[in-house]
Amino acid sequence: MNQASTDVPLRRTFRGSRDTLIQKSFEEPELSWRVLITLNAFRLLISTALLLLFVARSDPRFFGDARPTLFAACAAGYLVFAVLSAISLRHRWVSRNVLAVTQLTADVVAIVLLMHASGGISSGLGGLLVIFIGAASLVMPITMSAMLAALATFAILGEQVYSQITSVGPTPNYPAAGILSGIIFAMALATQPLARRIRATEALARQFGVDLKNLSELNEYIVQHLRESIVVVDDNDAVRLINSSAKKLLGDANASPGTPLVSASKPLGEYIVEWRGDETQSSHPELTLITAGNNVRVSAHLAPLGRDDRRDGPILVFLEDVSHMNARVQQSKLASLGRLSASIAHEIRNPVGAMSHAAQLLGESSGLGDDDKRLTEIIQSHSSRVSHIIDNVLQLSRRESGRPERLRIKAWLDDFAAEFVRTIELQEGEFSIGDVPDDLEVRMDHSHLRQVLWNLCDNAVKYASETGGVLVEIEGGRMQGRGRPYIEVLDCGLGVDRATADKIFEPFFTARSGGTGLGLYISRELCELNRATLLYLDRPGGGSIFRIVFSDPDRWDKQDAE
Repeated sequence: MNQASTDVPLRRTFRGSRDTLIQKSFEEPELSWRVLITLNAFRLLISTALLLLFVARSDPRFFGDARPTLFAACAAGYLVFAVLSAISLRHRWVSRNVLAVTQLTADVVAIVLLMHASGGISSGLGGLLVIFIGAASLVMPITMSAMLAALATFAILGEQVYSQITSVGPTPNYPAAGILSGIIFAMALATQPLARRIRATEALARQFGVDLKNLSELNEYIVQHLRESIVVVDDNDAVRLINSSAKKLLGDANASPGTPLVSASKPLGEYIVEWRGDETQSSHPELTLITAGNNVRVSAHLAPLGRDDRRDGPILVFLEDVSHMNARVQQSKLASLGRLSASIAHEIRNPVGAMSHAAQLLGESSGLGDDDKRLTEIIQSHSSRVSHIIDNVLQLSRRESGRPERLRIKAWLDDFAAEFVRTIELQEGEFSIGDVPDDLEVRMDHSHLRQVLWNLCDNAVKYASETGGVLVEIEGGRMQGRGRPYIEVLDCGLGVDRATADKIFEPFFTARSGGTGLGLYISRELCELNRATLLYLDRPGGGSIFRIVFSDPDRWDKQDAE
C-alpha cells in the first residue's frame, strides 16, 4: 500500500471529523434542550397535580379557595401550555432562547395567578418560581435571567398591591414577597457560574467524543488496511474482528463478526479447537487453505488474549501467506542457484561427461573381469546421477513460464499411464487409473503436468516396493464446496511421518539414500507456476496421497478474455 493512496483516505477522515466539530460548535448545545425538556416535564407534573388537587379537594381552605374559577381556568390553561411546549420541544419548531423566554414568562404569569387565586404569598406556590427561574438560568445569558427575575419580582409585588387595593383575600405580606423576590434574584445570578461550568464541560465532552470517534475510525482504518491478516476469535470460536486482508487470505469475503470461524476457514477453525484442548499443539501452525481464488499455505500465530494466556479465552490470530514469505527467499535461492548452475555447467558437466564416456568405453573392453565390470557400472551410475542433479539445478535456475492449455484429463491420464507402465516395466494391476470423470477438465502446461505426475508416480513405485508390493492409483474429481478439479496419486507404501511431512517439499531434502531431494520441490514449483497446488495427505490404512488441486479453468478463460 503506497503512501499516496494511504494519505488520501486519512486526510478525508480527519477533514470530515474537523468539519463535524466546526459544525457542532455552531449548533445549539444538546444540554440546553435536555434542560428545557426536563423543566417542561416538571411543568406538566405541577399543572396536572394542581388541577387534580383542585378537583378532588375536600377542604375549602385548600388551593384555589380564594378564587376557584380563576384557579381552575389558570391550571387548565397551564396544562395545555405544557403539552404544547412538549410538542414544540420534540419538533424544535422555534429556537432554544425564544422557547426558554416564552416558557418562563408563562411560568411567571401562571404561578402568580395561581398564587393569587389561592390566597396570595401565604399559599407557598410562589416558591415554584425559584425552581423555574433557577433551572432556566442554566440555559440563558445572565442579562436575560436577570430580566426574567425582575419580571417575577414585579409580578409578585404587583399581586400584593392588587390584593391590598381590592381588599380581597388575606392581608398583603410585603416582607415575605420581598424575601421571595430576593431568593429568585439570588438563584438567577448564582446559577450563572454553574451554567458556564456545565457548558464548558459539555463542550469538552463533545470534543472528547469527536476525538474518540476519530481515534476509533483511525484504529478501524489501520486494522483494515494492515498488510498483516488479523482475526480475533472469541471463546466460542466465533469471529469477533477480521480485517480485509484476512478475508482475502481465507477466501471468504462475507466473513464478518459473529460468523463461526469454521464457516470462514474449516482447517483453521478445526486446528484452533484441537489447540485449545491439547497443550502440546503448536501455536505457530502452518496450514494449507484451498480457497475459491487461490491455493495458499498459511502460517498462523495464535496469541491468547488475557492476563493468564489461557487457551479457552479469546484468541488473536495473525495469518501470513507463506508463499509471499517464501517468494523472497526463493528469489535469493534462485539467484544463488543461477550463479551456481552456470559454474556447474562449465566446471562439472564436462568432466562428468568425460568420466561417464570413459567408463562406458572401459566397460566394453573384453579383458575386464566381473569385479572390474561392476566398478565401471558404479562409475556410470553415479555419473548419471550427478548429471541428473545438474539438470535439475539448471531447470530451477531457468524456471521459464509454461504454456497452459485446457486438458480433458481422463484421456490424457490414459495415455500417460500407458507410457509410464511401459517405461517402468510394471506388471498388470500394479498401476491403475481410478474413478476420474470423463468430462473433467484442467488447465496446465501438459509438459509440466507430465513431469510432475511422472515424478510422483515414480516415487510412489519406489516407496510402495518397500512394503513388498507395488500398487499405485490415480484418481480425480472436484473439490467439495469449491468445485475445483484435482487429481491424486495414491500408493500403499509406509507413508510419511508428521515431522518429515513438513519438510518433503523443501529443496535438497530426502529421507532416502540415492535421492537428490529436488523432485517434490520442483513438482510443487511447477504446480504453482500454473496456479495449482501440490499437497501431501495421509492415506487412511497406510500409504501416501499427493493431490494436485488445479485452478478453475473457466475462471482462467475469463481472466484471459479480460
